[in-house]
Amino acid sequence: MGKTYIFGHKNPDTDTITSSLVMANFEQKLGNTEAVACRLGNPNKETEYVLNYLGIEAPKLIESVEDGANVILVDHNSPKESIDNLENVNILKVVDHHKLALETSYPLFYRAEAVGCTETVMYKLYRENGIEIDKKIATLMLSAIISDTLLLKSPTCTNEDVKAVKELAEIAGINYEEYGLEMLKAGTDLSSFSIDEILHLDAKAIDFKNVKAVVNQVNTADISDVMKMKVDLEARMNEIINEEGLDLFMLLITDIINSNSQVIALGKSASLVEKSYGVKLEDNTALLKGVVSRKKQVVPIMTENA
Repeated sequence: MGKTYIFGHKNPDTDTITSSLVMANFEQKLGNTEAVACRLGNPNKETEYVLNYLGIEAPKLIESVEDGANVILVDHNSPKESIDNLENVNILKVVDHHKLALETSYPLFYRAEAVGCTETVMYKLYRENGIEIDKKIATLMLSAIISDTLLLKSPTCTNEDVKAVKELAEIAGINYEEYGLEMLKAGTDLSSFSIDEILHLDAKAIDFKNVKAVVNQVNTADISDVMKMKVDLEARMNEIINEEGLDLFMLLITDIINSNSQVIALGKSASLVEKSYGVKLEDNTALLKGVVSRKKQVVPIMTENA
């Protein structure tokens, strides 16, 4: 078959990095010995915590693959979030938990489910194929589900995610609540990041109908710590708006302890935030109570009101 490159989306999070590692292991167990885990960016601090906990290295960093190469996509299927020459490669498989955004001229294995995390789907694939889940793989899966569901508190969390977490925690020998809180806290330390890096940590380009937007989300244990950087954050956000021709830049500062998000919204369509959530932006910001999920609590609501 030749080498198969496995990777998740740009600006990788814990689900993307761990899914590439887990999928590579899965493929190797199925006989695809040249499957290699890759990444399209650097791991964040939360992901580094997981890799350091396990004593393993991050997947291989790549910027592109050669035309005609075999690839497997995990935790994404949108060409905007993938390699630039996606239309020129051979996509063998997709394993994801996001809405469909991919078109191909050929059939392929496609598994996407409405669950909180790609690793929940991977967990099911291992079980369905009778492949053993060892402690390392269990910890990788567990970490990603905790991350994507904010320790099972996010509205994206399903019963299947909960079931997977409990079974994976038992395999890994981990108290998932204690481990998960430490892991999430590790990801909230922004002290070593520049303003530009913070604004690209988990940024996704999203069109709310005719509103061209970027929604970036950062997790924190204390919203006030991030808001101390508000002036500098806004200055760079305005630059990005001008550089990319955006109508809206939303920065969601999500409190992992209290499950709320402070939003900073800039751009000519910032009033869409007010319309969507029934809030008043004061000095470009408002508290969105109970909002923690970009996928379920931002994209559909903002799109509906655009």
